[in-house]
Amino acid sequence: MRTISDLGNLRGKTVLVRSDLNVPLDSSGAITDDGRVRASVPTIRSLSQAGARVVVCAHLGRPKGAPEEKYSLRPVADRLSELLDFPVLFATDTVGESANGTVDRLNDGDVALLENLRFNPGETSKDDAERGAFADQLSHLADVFVSDGFGVVHRKQASVYDIAERLPQAAGGLVETEVAVLERLTRPRRPYAVALGGAKVSDKLGVIENLLKQADMLLIGGGMVFTFLAAQGYEVGTSLLEADQVARVRGYLVEAENRGVDIVLPVDIVAATAFSADAEHEVVPAGAIPADRMGLDIGPESAQLFARKIRSAKTVFWNGPMGAFEMAPYADGTREVAQALVDATAAGATTVVGGGDSAAAVRQLGFADDAFTHISTGGGASLEFLEGKTLPGLSVLDD
Repeated sequence: MRTISDLGNLRGKTVLVRSDLNVPLDSSGAITDDGRVRASVPTIRSLSQAGARVVVCAHLGRPKGAPEEKYSLRPVADRLSELLDFPVLFATDTVGESANGTVDRLNDGDVALLENLRFNPGETSKDDAERGAFADQLSHLADVFVSDGFGVVHRKQASVYDIAERLPQAAGGLVETEVAVLERLTRPRRPYAVALGGAKVSDKLGVIENLLKQADMLLIGGGMVFTFLAAQGYEVGTSLLEADQVARVRGYLVEAENRGVDIVLPVDIVAATAFSADAEHEVVPAGAIPADRMGLDIGPESAQLFARKIRSAKTVFWNGPMGAFEMAPYADGTREVAQALVDATAAGATTVVGGGDSAAAVRQLGFADDAFTHISTGGGASLEFLEGKTLPGLSVLDD
């Protein structure tokens, strides 16, 4: 994989950087977690300091191929300006008059941000020709392409894949770091513990299958745990359940036993009458969730059990919160797991938080980024990497 140092002298050259700036916004349009913006800054700054004319492109949210004000990247341009400590120019379109005019005005070291790539239908099109046509337009804006949005490298999209076939290209510092850290997880120091949460087991079937061949223990929490409990024949009440995955999960439990992998499930659950912070809730045994209640967090005994397992490990990967951490009554399980990772890090373990909701959770709960070995910027990309899949945005950099 080529890196920025392989591109030679970039002074005076226009460099198109694909960053991952897909940050959460509140109802007023303010950024609520700027972790991805901050993670993108080092590569942008280094290119600027090298004298390149830097054109950053990214997406935000899920617009349907047309402009939507609520998905504008303008707030991100403002935050980038603050973090870089100099103005970032903002183009109000992707490849139109504003983009071309903004790029033409750049001097060496200047930085510009294009409007949301997904305002153009060519960005995410499944049609190779439509996607390629948009990539052609993007390529006319620059001399060189740098891929630095790890959170999108699992997508075959114009600004991720097709553009890299049209310009001299390299991986940015963020992508380099992400790949290096995740490759360490494929050769872990043992014991190797993986904590998986989040809503749906179906989102993680492939990675579970692969991790059964690699990990020493799998700790299962979040909404996906109820499919595991159902596979053991337990009542799960009104909890999130993927009934069509029960048989497959039952097979995983058998395979784990045959391979000597310790699948750790909660022993107690915080069960509520409704998905609400104000709902009546209580701690119940994991095998006896009342029929009229839903599980919204792992219970205190489970949190302590998970924490002990994590602290005993030399390598830990965590993807997915243990419960509905956004609501205070159901945040304790996720907090305990995060603290256990912090403790494991301090004891010399390699700890990786697998992006997405996990990254948002640790920040919302007050943990510092540097308390972990690495916080990934790519939830889905991290999982697909560990699943052993070929990621288009990485494979194209090897061509």
